[in-house]
Amino acid sequence: MRFREQSAGEIRTRFRADLSGGRPLRFPGAFSPMVAMLIEDLGFDGVYISGSVVSADLGMPDIGLTTLSEVSQRGRAISRVTSLPSIVDIDTGFGEPMNVARTIEEIEELGLAGCHIEDQVFPKRCGHLDGKEIVDVREMQGKIRIAAEAKCDPNFILIARTDSRAVEGLDKSIDRAKAYVDAGADMIFPEAMMDAKEFETFREAINVPLLANMTEFGKSELLTYGQFEEMGYNLILYPVTAWRLAMKAVEDGLKSIKEEGTQAHLLSRMQDRKRLYEILRYEDYSRFDERIYNFRLK
Repeated sequence: MRFREQSAGEIRTRFRADLSGGRPLRFPGAFSPMVAMLIEDLGFDGVYISGSVVSADLGMPDIGLTTLSEVSQRGRAISRVTSLPSIVDIDTGFGEPMNVARTIEEIEELGLAGCHIEDQVFPKRCGHLDGKEIVDVREMQGKIRIAAEAKCDPNFILIARTDSRAVEGLDKSIDRAKAYVDAGADMIFPEAMMDAKEFETFREAINVPLLANMTEFGKSELLTYGQFEEMGYNLILYPVTAWRLAMKAVEDGLKSIKEEGTQAHLLSRMQDRKRLYEILRYEDYSRFDERIYNFRLK
């Protein structure tokens, strides 16, 4: 029915232009289509689909157990309801270079604006945990090259994530980023930077758009939008924030119901029906059939 108002190609074109707009774009993570609609309603710049959240939402740890079908279809469900650009985490690409090519083809065809692929050894783990292993630079370059070749739309943003900071140190991480740019990456995602100085050092060394990951409870200091703007970063992820907020609220609410025997005292903490219908744009559906929205909410 009534979802996004622009084509995937138009969204990608705008996204690429906005990356050079002189300010960081803010992409909160969405764990459902409804959350993506809320992100757009609140005026953010884009939507992120986190691999760790998809895994957790399916009841599994973030160790590479999800499949291309699970991730791509979740990405499609989320991206199709918003005119904001959506980028998705494809972990290590779901296999060898040929699998990476198919992954790119699938998610581009499903309407995503971009993706990031990382240089961890499969099975991977959360980027902010210790004990990560990374592949050889040339192996990662091979994946990036075939991913770049697999794109049909030149405005589809291919993001190379390097997890090497924790394994090889900052200097070698920067060297890897440069090698990934040479292989065809449009943007670099330096994972698990420790503090503002490391983010700044990375920015000074790399001349393509940079992504900063502001995940909670990880290795990175939680910096402000203004700090990233001053450093010249292009995009900031808040990948798990909404999911963590929701899960804490759900857990607290269920405990309270168990203790109190009713949810009546929780109503003020809930999104009411009126706000739900505003975000869903329920009334707009009357353009298709006036029998659908023929009531008023107080």
